[in-house]
Amino acid sequence: MAAPSEKLAESLSVLKDLQDRGQVAIRSKELTRTHRERLLRNGFLKEVIKGWYISCRPDEKAGDSTAWYASFWPFCGSYLDSRFGDDWCLSPEQSLVLHAGNWTVPKQLLVRTKKSGNNLITLPHGTSLLDIRADLPPRGDRVKIQGLQVYTLPAALIACAPGVYRQNPTNMRAALSLTGDASDLLARLLDGGHSTIAGRLAGAFRNIGRNNIAKDILQTMKAAGYTVRERDPFTAPSPMTFTKREPSPYVSRIRLMWETMREPVLDNFPEPPGPPTDKAAYLKQVEDIYTSDAYHSLSIEGYQVSRALIERVKAGSWNPDDDDHDRNHRNALAARGYWQAFQAVKASIEKILGGENPGLTAQNDHATWYRELFAPSVTAGILKPSDLAGYRNGPVYIRKSMHVPPNKETVRDLTPAFFELLEEETAAQVRVVLGHFIFVYIHPYMDGNGRIGRFLMNAMMASGGYPWTVIPVEKRDDYMRALESASVDQDIAPFTKFLTRFVSG
Repeated sequence: MAAPSEKLAESLSVLKDLQDRGQVAIRSKELTRTHRERLLRNGFLKEVIKGWYISCRPDEKAGDSTAWYASFWPFCGSYLDSRFGDDWCLSPEQSLVLHAGNWTVPKQLLVRTKKSGNNLITLPHGTSLLDIRADLPPRGDRVKIQGLQVYTLPAALIACAPGVYRQNPTNMRAALSLTGDASDLLARLLDGGHSTIAGRLAGAFRNIGRNNIAKDILQTMKAAGYTVRERDPFTAPSPMTFTKREPSPYVSRIRLMWETMREPVLDNFPEPPGPPTDKAAYLKQVEDIYTSDAYHSLSIEGYQVSRALIERVKAGSWNPDDDDHDRNHRNALAARGYWQAFQAVKASIEKILGGENPGLTAQNDHATWYRELFAPSVTAGILKPSDLAGYRNGPVYIRKSMHVPPNKETVRDLTPAFFELLEEETAAQVRVVLGHFIFVYIHPYMDGNGRIGRFLMNAMMASGGYPWTVIPVEKRDDYMRALESASVDQDIAPFTKFLTRFVSG
């Protein structure tokens, strides 16, 4: 008779076959009852709705939302395809959000279908799916993005409700910036006789600086005999202008986010003290705070480190070559990596205090911080040397967060754009707050993003003469909630106020 471990291994093999075929949403009929119940009992499977499951980690605590948020979009695509075939489409408003590169998990996903009767499907962790009976856009006005049927960009801009410009101005401006010219819009505006929508779109394009498109819309509609009154649907001028088509909605979004968030940061963060007059004393203070900073920063990430371990690493008593315990101990490896990275950050701060541009210094040096952070794990054979080669090559998810970091291809565009913003920023307090937030929003590495983000924050603190600032592990939940508010609700004020509580001097 097979042992329990052998039976579980057999069930896991079946689950792996499904995952290898790209399945995230798993229907009950795709597993035998025995395999399904065994995987559920051992924590490798979780029910979403009756007859539908997702895979998860057995060490995930009850109530943890990470597996669900990571599975949300592919699950919804598979579920909707199963129910409706091709006869469904996300709402024009949600379509625009995805065109704008925003994959944050919504509280409610609105779906149009011809086969439905207005059904609300309750999903885990306060999310839901609402399918409504409504006309679908023609086939030519639909496109699939990552398994989800959405309106094409021109069709969504015409079909969306006017209020979306006020409710989601960053997403709307990012979506508008992707339009090359007025041709596709005009074909639909003229065929439908949409004079009111034409006036709204003309005002929207003028708001973001695309006067040529606004002009084409107005003049063409007038030539066709329509009276069009231009009206700006946004409630405020755009924080930046787009004079030509932008190739990446993700880059447009973080630039808009940066410009939109600057004012709340300036309003809520203390003025910088100015460059320290005694650079040696400043660096000494940085060195003195190492033990406290390492303890709290590593603890925030879930490492179980003691101050004694940190002091042992600092004193050079950590010996992975001759001590098996040190070589294999995860916490010791993390502590040693943190010590090495801290020294590299301190060297970067010395350059900043010497007059180098803070953003450019961080851009040039952050890869070194990352390599030092994980070098001990390479030495111990836990990571491959290639793991230190650069930015991530796969998806990554933030525990319990509805924010879905951009895909690996987008990271290559976003990270240089982020460092350009940091280099060009003149206000130290903005570099501090947005430097940390936007970095972890992008999440460019597979691991270590929080630690690198806090290193980056403190390098920018030095650029304004603020002291090195420790975020206490006891405040981890408040810290994560403030970051979540910035990521999901685009509200940077809670995070700004949170950091202000720990800045002194």
